[in-house]
Amino acid sequence: MPPTAGPKERGTRGAATAPPGGPDQPATLAVPPKLSGLIFHSGWREQILLVLLSVAVFLVNILPLELQRRIVNDATDGADWRSIAWLAAFYALLALILGLLKLGMNIYRGRTSESAVRWLRAAILGDIGHFRHGARRPLPPGVEVSLVLSEAEPIGSFVGVSISEPLLQGGILLSVFGYLTYLNPLMAIVAVAVFSPQIIFVPLMQNAINRRVGQRIATLRTLSIEIIDAPVDARQAERLYDREIGAVFALNMGIFKLKYSMNFAMNLFHHLGVAAVLGVGGYFVSRGETEIGTVVAFISGLAQVNAPWGDLVNWYRELRVTQTKNGLITQVLATLAPPRPAAPIPD
Repeated sequence: MPPTAGPKERGTRGAATAPPGGPDQPATLAVPPKLSGLIFHSGWREQILLVLLSVAVFLVNILPLELQRRIVNDATDGADWRSIAWLAAFYALLALILGLLKLGMNIYRGRTSESAVRWLRAAILGDIGHFRHGARRPLPPGVEVSLVLSEAEPIGSFVGVSISEPLLQGGILLSVFGYLTYLNPLMAIVAVAVFSPQIIFVPLMQNAINRRVGQRIATLRTLSIEIIDAPVDARQAERLYDREIGAVFALNMGIFKLKYSMNFAMNLFHHLGVAAVLGVGGYFVSRGETEIGTVVAFISGLAQVNAPWGDLVNWYRELRVTQTKNGLITQVLATLAPPRPAAPIPD
């Protein structure tokens, strides 16, 4: 049976064995050609629960902003301390509920990711013929070890956050900006205008990172083969290793520079947004057109937006890198797939 069985069978040795189709080759590959197929086959039921938990988290997440605004306004207006104390206690209760929801979601994400890693490794082993008697698939040992141990891990780990993460962070962004627009549309427009350039430069920089990730994986595969099939001449082997290791070093440094430059630009735009809100909000407060609690809620809202926006960018970065890695694995496996019979020529 190919490893497309339900959750109870995932990751077992039998899940990776070949279907009836010959002792040497399976009729079809078990590893889906696209990342979306992997996410579905490795646990779609788990994704439904993660979606529900994500919706609950971003719905509860908006309530503390309103409580902060009310507490600050009541305190500046001289309200009774008992009402402020009740609001503060309710705020603490919401923080506890939100923390427990995130805890449960993160633990279940980890379980889903580990199940996907186990499923993918079994599927790759089945596709390369590891569990079949007789002839093995024509794959160099270094590439086989790299596929199963190192390359499968980050792909399967991404499954746990593949759907729930963009839903959670996108829901937080939309709900927070919607709430800020309700409080003061002009200040919300200023905040959105400051964040908008990131929509342009983030994908461009991420594409550059993806190209280097693909080159790095291909170089490491070549190095694995060269280590196993080492040349007899020691100097020749040393030159080969130095060249490949130096190439990996250069690619990693390029990835680091792009990644941290992108983080720097995102943090800069966040602080520019805070400065803009302080300026516009201070002007409105001085003219009596808004409350001090509204400005506090905006600053707190921008802080809440910065984290999910960064998480959403990290998810997009991880998605593109994972797609690249998954494509490299399926590309290798596709070369091992049995050829399809030619269609009959019509008379």
